[in-house]
Amino acid sequence: MHPAAEDSPLGKSSEYIATYTPALLFPIPRAAKWAELGLSAETLPYQGVDFWNCFELSWLLPSGKPVVAMGEFAIPADSPNIIESKSFKLYLNSLNQSVFNTADELVVVLVKDLSAAAGKPVGVRVRSLAEVTADGVTAAPGTCIDELDVSISNYAQPQPELLRCDSARVVEESLHSHLLKSNCPVTGQPDWGTLVVQYRGLALDHASLLAYLVSFRQHADFHEQCVERIFLDLQRLLKPEHLTVYARYVRRGGLDINPYRSTGPISPDNQRLARQ
Repeated sequence: MHPAAEDSPLGKSSEYIATYTPALLFPIPRAAKWAELGLSAETLPYQGVDFWNCFELSWLLPSGKPVVAMGEFAIPADSPNIIESKSFKLYLNSLNQSVFNTADELVVVLVKDLSAAAGKPVGVRVRSLAEVTADGVTAAPGTCIDELDVSISNYAQPQPELLRCDSARVVEESLHSHLLKSNCPVTGQPDWGTLVVQYRGLALDHASLLAYLVSFRQHADFHEQCVERIFLDLQRLLKPEHLTVYARYVRRGGLDINPYRSTGPISPDNQRLARQ
């Protein structure tokens, strides 16, 4: 368990406050988890973003009429803090009985509060349900590896030793699997996701990647750290010219979390998958 998470509202009974309360946001420093992976803020080998999508965003107009919308939040991967997910939900719920004249006015408040919690500027979009409906859902890119035959019986910890590649062959490809699962390090609740790997480097053995991803099945860690661990293990193995790893997680409590990590600048479109 992340030490700071012990003091968060996660896994505890909480009062649901319905009026604007930014103090509900609970930052968790990334430094401890970076240190576990041999990283620091100065030595991060990736760029990226954590997209959070909120499907339970609502507030009041001056007339008292409620508005419902979807919130999209882009937190830089190198921000000093993540925001603990239950505190994020409690904060968003505190907007339910709060009055904002326009969606733009709400965005200003969200940017201020979330940037203060994350320690770096957070991008915010408030989108109408019509906009979200028009976007629809998309499919994960590249080849799905889920039908490959693999044998695995140890799920307690990720097993990078399962990964294999062809050191005589360089390829460029996109792969994905819907079989990623890990557990919340505080509550033990399951986190389900689709993992995408896009790279140019030594040819990765597809079955070995699938077995490796399945080995996360009982691993306890936050979404962001799971993706960072996968990125680092693949970077060490493949010696890639470029590598992007991201996961689209199934929503819990009205929020989904989607970490993206890459060796270079990326502009992900944050489109939903069918399971989201």
